[in-house]
Amino acid sequence: MATAPLLGRIPLFHAFSSSISTTKPFFITLSPFKTPGAFRLKAASAAMGGSEIEEKLEDEGGSSNTGSGKKKIFVAGATGSTGKRIVEQLLAKGFSVKAGVRDIDKAKTIFPANKPHLEIVKSDVTEGSTKLADAIGDDSDAVICATGFQRSWDLFAPWKVDNLGTVNLVEACRKRGINRFILISSILVNGAAMGQLLNPAYIILNVFGLVLIAKLQAEQYIRKSGINYTIIRPGGLRNDPPSGNIVMEPEDTLYEGSISRDQVAEVAVEALVHPEAHYKVVEIVARADAPKRPFKELFGYIKQG
Repeated sequence: MATAPLLGRIPLFHAFSSSISTTKPFFITLSPFKTPGAFRLKAASAAMGGSEIEEKLEDEGGSSNTGSGKKKIFVAGATGSTGKRIVEQLLAKGFSVKAGVRDIDKAKTIFPANKPHLEIVKSDVTEGSTKLADAIGDDSDAVICATGFQRSWDLFAPWKVDNLGTVNLVEACRKRGINRFILISSILVNGAAMGQLLNPAYIILNVFGLVLIAKLQAEQYIRKSGINYTIIRPGGLRNDPPSGNIVMEPEDTLYEGSISRDQVAEVAVEALVHPEAHYKVVEIVARADAPKRPFKELFGYIKQG
């Protein structure tokens, strides 16, 4: 049987957010980020001239032109290669960000000091849900998990970070009443069920502490937790700028291909503002011959799981 190629041309360990005018009608909606009891008062302008994009950002995670009503997104693993891109894109989209990092000093060298809507907090997903809940705080509306283990002689590191660390984050969300969770995972996590046991990438990645199996266990925990999730499984991660358009497929579909980290970050941020992304597992790669499709359509193509 022929085996599938490796995940992109990268090291294998990489494969693995004012007052209401009385002259305009308004209504009350339940925030998609919080559990029942946490309501948001939204102004629905009846006047012409406001763009559809501005209304969507204000209603589902961004900010209005006045700078008020910004939703704050907690990003775990914010100084990682993918995490820092998620932080940057969240800020660019008008979100406030709470960057969860293990090393505050390192974070200060990565993120500019003049970012008014960026807060850096110390957090370690391996230290349990109580400390994580303290770091997340009462002001976070959603959590994006972009953590990843660092290479070491500790063969349990992937399990501590990619499995137990993710579980700790989910439990911290429960403590804080947060009901929106986005996980950056990897294609091939369910390689055994896909018939990809002999795929070189599946074999080698699991040699390094059962990385893919650890990620799959975390995914299963999230899906059983009842939390509103989007699990994003990218192909091989590239640090170079995007080339090609995003291809999004259902779970256990893709077993090869690569994608720019910038595009992974974009998918994570867009998942916050598109209800079509709720309760879904999506697999993504980039292909030069793929047509460019809007995110509403990309997410809408995937069935809830």
